Amino acid sequence: MLKTILAAIYLAVAAGAADYKAEPDWLKLPEGRTEIGSMHGTVAVSSANEVYINVEGTVRQRFAVLGPNPGLQVYSADGKYLRNVPNAPFDLHGFIIRKEAGGEFIYASRLAASLTAPDQTRAGLDQEAIIKMTLDGKMVMTIPPSAIPDQFKNKSDDGRPVMRLTSVAVAPNGDIYATDGYASDYIHRFDKNGKYIKSFGGKAAPYGFRTMHQLTVDTRFTPARLIACDRANNRLVYLSLEGDFIGVAASNLLAPAAVAVHGDYVAVAELRGRVTILDKAGNIVSTLSSNTTADEIGNNRTEPAKWKPGIANAPHGITFDEQGNIYVAEFSLFGRLHKFKTAL
Repeated sequence: MLKTILAAIYLAVAAGAADYKAEPDWLKLPEGRTEIGSMHGTVAVSSANEVYINVEGTVRQRFAVLGPNPGLQVYSADGKYLRNVPNAPFDLHGFIIRKEAGGEFIYASRLAASLTAPDQTRAGLDQEAIIKMTLDGKMVMTIPPSAIPDQFKNKSDDGRPVMRLTSVAVAPNGDIYATDGYASDYIHRFDKNGKYIKSFGGKAAPYGFRTMHQLTVDTRFTPARLIACDRANNRLVYLSLEGDFIGVAASNLLAPAAVAVHGDYVAVAELRGRVTILDKAGNIVSTLSSNTTADEIGNNRTEPAKWKPGIANAPHGITFDEQGNIYVAEFSLFGRLHKFKTAL
């Protein structure tokens, strides 16, 4: 018993004295809905403490018949549905909210459902691979696939250059980074105006990426660097903002899908049923959620009847709010969003 108590105290101290507690059933659905709807699973929080999630379609469907609230849904910190972002595409995969001199903006990558020609171009995707929009839905900037040289793209069976972008990040100077995590594993860099700069990464050495899924800017270091989820390799990696491979940040993870930075720590959404907090050395200092039931984890089909409070099945997106609370979005046909509240 004493060892258990000491271990719990150690984890709280190691995680910056943050003790997290799940808030079951905190989300209140829009009127008339019994489920959020299909989510690939990304989440971001604005400076107003409003929570944004991407919803692909109606209940139990993906890229099919759209329900009444596809696109970006917005909730209050206490879980009340507020609104949808007007004009937000329903096929966003990775997005962030960034505060700039001109206001707050959504940066996002749109995901092609497959490598077929119709899916690569549907709904204007051939003109809007990466987008920047205001929180009230005004499109500010778009980057088309043609901005990226074809040599850094995969080829379809009929020889067409194809991409399936999975995330975006923005550096302190405004440079934009986008990952082609479901295709070439290259990371594409643009300046703040959307002008292409370079591509780096990919499947070859020294990178050796296998599903370069999501990345973010790690401000714990000077200069800042990228920390990225090399999902199928079960590791986090460090890259310089110029694209140099710095090294492995953490290994032996459970398919890390997303990472978020807060203070001296990062929180990791691991697709195979785990949510963890890591220190600057890459050590796990706290586990917020762990599911080891094989048929429940790592897929989007686990029925709500099998859900357990505070236990994630397929964590896919993660973020902190300004208070240090953690939100975790799941890959789910039904839609699921967790909140872990800090005691600080």
